[in-house]
Amino acid sequence: MDVLLNLLDPKWWLSMLGAFATIGVIAMIFAETGLLVGFFLPGDSLLVCAGIFCTASAAQAFGIPPLNLTALLIGTPLAAICGAQLGHYLGAKVGRKLFERPDSRFFKQEHVRKAEYYFNKFGPAKAVIIARFMPIVRTFMNPVAGVLEMDARKFFVWNVAGGILWVESMVLLGYFLGSKVENIDRFVLPGAIVIIVLSVLPIVREVLKERRAARMAAPRGRHARQRIQ
Repeated sequence: MDVLLNLLDPKWWLSMLGAFATIGVIAMIFAETGLLVGFFLPGDSLLVCAGIFCTASAAQAFGIPPLNLTALLIGTPLAAICGAQLGHYLGAKVGRKLFERPDSRFFKQEHVRKAEYYFNKFGPAKAVIIARFMPIVRTFMNPVAGVLEMDARKFFVWNVAGGILWVESMVLLGYFLGSKVENIDRFVLPGAIVIIVLSVLPIVREVLKERRAARMAAPRGRHARQRIQ
């Protein structure tokens, strides 16, 4: 349980990174969006937390040097865009073989199916942007878009739009909170959990909807077979 809480706690990551926190955040955003093994990294909460600790008061209370806001506003969107481009390239280059592996602790076929579901539901452009705000889905959406042969130029345009919108909104939200709320460092972990819960709500809703539809379809299928017989 302690290990899980540490992974979810962006303050833990920032304390581990220490003086290299700004560079570390940029690298983690690239890993989360470009490397399939990075899906467990706390993207949304990490960006908000990084914005918070760009303020001197919050950073001093936590005992770390303030992060560089300008570097984050430039570096994190570039990392998010480049990571997504790498994911799309791998998906287009390798194809379905990229996902032909058994489930493990760090890989679930369900993650791929969910990303593909949203790709087909919203269409390529909207899916690339919306996925930015959905943990796990944003990691797998980019290679899925490549596997499904989304045009590279079109992907680049919507990738840039989504990457900038996601990163800048999260970082600036954190910076605003750090500037306005006293003792904000005390609320980082509870806030991170709230952000994660809100982010996964659309996924949970869709899963419940699919299961409900499957339960309703099962009796209809049995009745149809009975009439044929």
